[in-house]
Amino acid sequence: MDATDAFVNRHNGLPQSDISSMLETIGASSMDKLIEETIPADIRMDGVLQLPDVDSEVEAIAALKEIMSKNQTNKSHIGMGYYGCTTPPVILRNVLESPAWYTAYTPYQAEISQGRMESLLNYQTMVSDLTGFPFANASLLDESTAAAEAMALCFSVSKRRRSQFFVADDVHPQTIAVLQTRADGLGIEVVVGDKNEANFSGNDYCGSLLQYPATDGKIFDYEEFTKRAHDGKALVVVATDLLALTMLRAPGEFGADVAVGNSQRFGVPMGYGGPHAAFFSTSDKYKRSVPGRVIGVSRDSQGKSALRMAMQTREQHIRRDKATSNICTAQALLANMAAFFALYHGPEGLRNIAARVHASACVTAHGLDKLGYTVDTECKFFDTVRVDMDAATSARVMAEGLKVGINFREMDGAITIALDETTRSGDIDEIFEIFAACGSKAKTFSATELVDGITVGVVGGDCGGDVDSQVRTSSYLQHENFHKYHTETEMLRYIYKLQDKDYGLQTGMVPLGSCTMKLNATSEMMPVTWNEVGNMHPFCPVDQAEGYKELTDTLVEYLSEITGFHTVSLQPNSGASGEYAGLLAIREYHRSRGDHHRNVCIIPLSAHGTNPASAAMCGMKIVTVGFDDHGNVNAAELKEKAELHSDNLAALMVTYPSTHGVFEEGIKEMCDVIHQNGGQVYMDGANMNAQVGLTRPGDMGADVCHLNLHKTFCIPHGGGGPGVGPIGLAKQLAPFAPGHPVIPTGGEHATGAVAGAPWGSASILPITWMYIRMMGSKGLTEATQQAILNANYMAKRLEGEFEILFTGTEGRCAHEFILDVRMFKTSANVDATDIAKRLQDYSFHAPTMSWPVTNTLMIEPTESESKAEMDRMCDAFLQIREEIRDIEEGRVAPDNNVLKNSPHTAEMVLANEWDKPYERETAAYPVDGLREKKFWPTVGRLDDVYGDRNVVCTCPPVEAWVR
Repeated sequence: MDATDAFVNRHNGLPQSDISSMLETIGASSMDKLIEETIPADIRMDGVLQLPDVDSEVEAIAALKEIMSKNQTNKSHIGMGYYGCTTPPVILRNVLESPAWYTAYTPYQAEISQGRMESLLNYQTMVSDLTGFPFANASLLDESTAAAEAMALCFSVSKRRRSQFFVADDVHPQTIAVLQTRADGLGIEVVVGDKNEANFSGNDYCGSLLQYPATDGKIFDYEEFTKRAHDGKALVVVATDLLALTMLRAPGEFGADVAVGNSQRFGVPMGYGGPHAAFFSTSDKYKRSVPGRVIGVSRDSQGKSALRMAMQTREQHIRRDKATSNICTAQALLANMAAFFALYHGPEGLRNIAARVHASACVTAHGLDKLGYTVDTECKFFDTVRVDMDAATSARVMAEGLKVGINFREMDGAITIALDETTRSGDIDEIFEIFAACGSKAKTFSATELVDGITVGVVGGDCGGDVDSQVRTSSYLQHENFHKYHTETEMLRYIYKLQDKDYGLQTGMVPLGSCTMKLNATSEMMPVTWNEVGNMHPFCPVDQAEGYKELTDTLVEYLSEITGFHTVSLQPNSGASGEYAGLLAIREYHRSRGDHHRNVCIIPLSAHGTNPASAAMCGMKIVTVGFDDHGNVNAAELKEKAELHSDNLAALMVTYPSTHGVFEEGIKEMCDVIHQNGGQVYMDGANMNAQVGLTRPGDMGADVCHLNLHKTFCIPHGGGGPGVGPIGLAKQLAPFAPGHPVIPTGGEHATGAVAGAPWGSASILPITWMYIRMMGSKGLTEATQQAILNANYMAKRLEGEFEILFTGTEGRCAHEFILDVRMFKTSANVDATDIAKRLQDYSFHAPTMSWPVTNTLMIEPTESESKAEMDRMCDAFLQIREEIRDIEEGRVAPDNNVLKNSPHTAEMVLANEWDKPYERETAAYPVDGLREKKFWPTVGRLDDVYGDRNVVCTCPPVEAWVR
């Protein structure tokens, strides 16, 4: 193949002519010389990565298709929180497959993120209405971890005085496992038992968890349980099903305190476990303790209603080591899909789907009763039928099902059959054939014939069931948004209306430091929607998932080679989850050696806020170390504190390159100091984009490192998720990789599960597989080199007018750099926020603001941007510098200027009255190129103070949007 057509030249943004020009600008004689000046010699790789030969895009797709075709996509009746569903094509093509939705970043720049935030507000409204609580967040990782977050909330609300948490024994087993993992570090005792025998009279419980419907499908009236729990001062958490809640009484209506669950069946494929958007809702009383992100209704500088993140990952960014949650990545893309699913179907459509599902379950129960099996013919279930039987019969039924491509769930003394949106009468007839073959009675009827005896849409209904207390009578989804978009024409227009308000990589450069907004190639995304990728239940027999096994095995090999570690665990489904899993492995390693007392974790003050939060969740004591004038970890202080705490030292958490965007010279020495004092080294892999092919964490002395596949390895950010955070483990830590209670995973001494599914968000792992196979060793190395070149080029262009805060000993930055703008606050009353908002007028997304240093801007161009785009941004910064100079030199007032009034919307610029002391053109077109292509913010600058004081997290009346 012609080298110009190789994928590496599609992914990397620079031709050789631009590389030569940029090297000349920064004063480096060659790319090799630049790397020598950037990366310390003692950690640079001697050889090259040992990876497969490069595939073209066509070859890689064909190779992966062959691998994934080994999956056997049986009809799944397993349930347990994962169900077959139908993604409406208008949502599949225009949301899941659209770069306008999957390349956007978390909506920290609210003025250019109004579309996805409106969609997330729809999601919050949907969750709030269906669960019966006034407050919901903008999604979490999965149902199991959402339940763990709820347990942590209960513990926090009790002020950590009541340390027991009751869990009903009919909760999904994967959720119980995740709860037990999380509880250990927090000092909570999880008590699993019969909900009818739970005794709260001792006031020892901070909370409790119920499954509604239960894992075997049964529906119970929990009102009496809730009263008992409340009498004992324990909160009640209910893990529930949004589709079931269209027919069942909402948890908020029978007195529960928190509802959690998974929105997967609202149009998101099972995907062998993920990604799916979990939900979390509660009363206003506990809203300040809710983990993760909340979209709120505020107002802009013109008094117009506008959306913002009302609570921006409050736990880790503010509370740090006092946090009970380290939530960072949410599942925004999947939450948006679920929200559009609800909008498309509306309340009546959702109720009809639920009624069909329930009717299918009722027909199945009646047919099995006719075949002589022990089932609940009163239909006290929603979608899952429990069939009690002896072990021998159970084994025969499971085997007969496998023969015809059907999976059931086997429990102690029973088989359960979960029905879903995709179930048709022929599927039910197949179930009858299987059970007839294993029983004593012949099948003499069809599913269609049994339907006449079922009243569709009533739980229990004419089946004779007495569950009136749990039948939903309240309305839901009454906001007009859920009644307007039921035709494809209207839905399509609404999707595009929202996406046109948002800035993503399809619009321009998103130079977010530490977040790596690189190309998410179309060929990498294509496999996500394949049937053999999406329609796999995570708990299907492992021999049906041979394609996934080959995919995950080879991906582990690739990532192990890239990082220099013994093995990799793919279970963590976010970067913060990877931090947590890595620290768990360290903790269990120490315990296996009898060092239960080793609980001190040293963390630099410059670390990501998730670092101390993750350590606190593992029960570790945080000891901080500062940094020197060059932004490096203070080596002398690190050595002093490591020796001071040597008897109890568990770990060092360090980011490399540093959080300040520099390859520190002494990283090997730091690792040696920790090892000499009995600790292990945890490396935060957020900056792996500067390492691949040039250096490896394992070679530096790190013992464990998480990787952000949604940063370095091309899984898109999706407007705030999905993410994947696998961990690389050194040989001594490999036995402590995360395990799973349903499908065994992990090492010989596996830690507890950290996600609901064995391989986390498995269906997006093909993206990373494709990236590595199409880039190869040489391409990945060139990508890293260009990422470093691009950052140094932009820093060089800006350094005369702005101060570059930290550089290495040779004056080089890594793949990102910090622009110091703090001096402008004194000289011109201009801060980082003013510059960030003004950049929107230049059609740019701002860099990372005020992190890791307050009132600075952190820029990461990545390897995928062209020189022209980087020059365009540099030109914008330089023009903004002139605007600041106008203020400094008295030509412009410090409190009324283009920076303070930015961003400028089209509505502002086109208004009949213009009272600004500068021209409209200066506001809207500060450089000529914008006349050809301009991205307009849809609202003015958000009023954060008003939003904090008036937290509204559900859709307001339409009149609120009209001035």
